[in-house]
Amino acid sequence: MTYVIDFKNVSTVGLETSPVAESLAGLRANEARYFMNKYNHALTVLPAKSSENTLNYVTRILKEERDIEFFARPLETSQFQIKNIKFAYVFYEDGLVVNVMYAVEDPKKRAVGFKLSEGMAIPKELEQKFKFAKQKSKLAGTIRGSFFVIKNEY
Repeated sequence: MTYVIDFKNVSTVGLETSPVAESLAGLRANEARYFMNKYNHALTVLPAKSSENTLNYVTRILKEERDIEFFARPLETSQFQIKNIKFAYVFYEDGLVVNVMYAVEDPKKRAVGFKLSEGMAIPKELEQKFKFAKQKSKLAGTIRGSFFVIKNEY
């Protein structure tokens, strides 16, 4: 069942098993606000167990590009296209959010982003591999983020 993310009334629906559910919900709402403000697009999510294609897509890119495999349990995903840019999200139980931005026609605008919910440790899979910048958010508190550029075609 799809769920539209409300960034005005932040909810932990779908994220209740996360030890950082409140901050992960804030981070998810922060992403929803971004897409509404920039693209007038409502962010919707699906339970991870019913969105195998999105999980496989994100997992494949992580594995092939940087040999990264996360052991945290995925809770929700989202996949959509706005104009010529494909987006995919995975929200993990530990508080990690992975997003793929893939411009269909411009190989220079393809990247994988990592965002860490406030209160979570850097996942072991990312330690020593990425530096994280901090950003303040009214919805999510302090967000730590990093990214890498996608080099191959997917």
